[in-house]
Amino acid sequence: MNETDFEAYRTFRRDLHRHPEPAWCEYYTTDRIVAALRDREPDELYVGREALAGDARTGVPDAETLDMWTDRARQAGVDPDVLERTADGHTGCIAVFERGDGPTVGLRVDIDALPVTEADDPDHDPAAGGYRSAHEGYMHACGHDAHATIGIGVIDAVLAGGFAGTLVVVFQPSEERIGGGRPIAESGHLDDVDYLLAVHVGLDHPSGEVVSGIDGFLAVRHFRADFEGRPAHAGANPEQGRNAVQAMATAVENLYAIPRHADGKTRVNAGVVGGGTATNVIPEEAFIEGEVRGGTTELADYMFHKAERVLRAAAETHGCSVAIESTGGAPSATSDAALAAVVGEAASGVDGVETVSDRDDLGGSEDATYLMERVQDRGGLACYVCVGTDHPGGHHTSTFDVDDDDVRIAIDVLADTIERIGEAPPSR
Repeated sequence: MNETDFEAYRTFRRDLHRHPEPAWCEYYTTDRIVAALRDREPDELYVGREALAGDARTGVPDAETLDMWTDRARQAGVDPDVLERTADGHTGCIAVFERGDGPTVGLRVDIDALPVTEADDPDHDPAAGGYRSAHEGYMHACGHDAHATIGIGVIDAVLAGGFAGTLVVVFQPSEERIGGGRPIAESGHLDDVDYLLAVHVGLDHPSGEVVSGIDGFLAVRHFRADFEGRPAHAGANPEQGRNAVQAMATAVENLYAIPRHADGKTRVNAGVVGGGTATNVIPEEAFIEGEVRGGTTELADYMFHKAERVLRAAAETHGCSVAIESTGGAPSATSDAALAAVVGEAASGVDGVETVSDRDDLGGSEDATYLMERVQDRGGLACYVCVGTDHPGGHHTSTFDVDDDDVRIAIDVLADTIERIGEAPPSR
């Protein structure tokens, strides 16, 4: 990679870093990616609704939030055509490049940001370099700006090389809400993919280290429970009320008492709770936004069924009702060893890579697993790759940033992997 290309990727990433957008609101981000893709003349380009099974989306913000981010994108000069095609939170895109007879290789990168306020200290590189988030309260605190840039860079490298086959690059929205993987998987665009690669930077691995196959994905189910009671005066007529906050509090306590399972890891968390209107009113409404996880999809389902039972019992105990909504989720997955071996061989020859590890546990959840599962169920191979990066703060923190040189490493590793797949497709 020459210095001119490297500088172009640096500029692209920093532009995305300065304009972070949360799940299903990635209008500016999608527009910048689409503009870059059009310059590279894909054989097919699916934008917004064309890239998604829209009825499979979960965790879509309310209309007011979508309108706010749409207005921001419009003011930033987003192409009206792209804005129309991504309207109402149908963000993201898929590009297809046909390079002759050979395997179909997919690459998935995610593009959304987080509701985290970015550090403004002078020793924080984005603040010092003028690319700190322009959207206060939101930032790329997990490296998805780097991932999108890696996707563009891999396209360039593959087009400049000798790859024979078809390259499908997915720029997926709403990973942080575990909402975008399933709509992409069910869109049908991956049904002919023989090999799928997904990539993440960091994950507590330093610059110079590549993990060729990440495993240990926890299946996850997100939920929202809305409790409804009956209001009453807390001093004069407390017996006439049905306290929704009391039901919610009982549910929170009992969620953490769900028996763990002998077959593997199980997790539960009540992450956001609230309710009530005044100190002298028996609360009529309360809510919990939470999640359950499991070492397998079956264990996550076990936890979700137990959680539903706890929520309903807590409501009944306090004379309230509860509405439970599943707001997103993802299955577990395993990286295929044969494909991970190709990644490892490629990584070992890339400048800047000092250590190649065969595998590591993610220890969390990722909805790339929907895409992996889709490809694997149709006889293909899938692999989740980690490219380490030194970052001053952990993922999802205000000081997170990515070492630009590690973007180059990721591009080289993935592009070489794709070349090798074309030359000698691993056995399925």
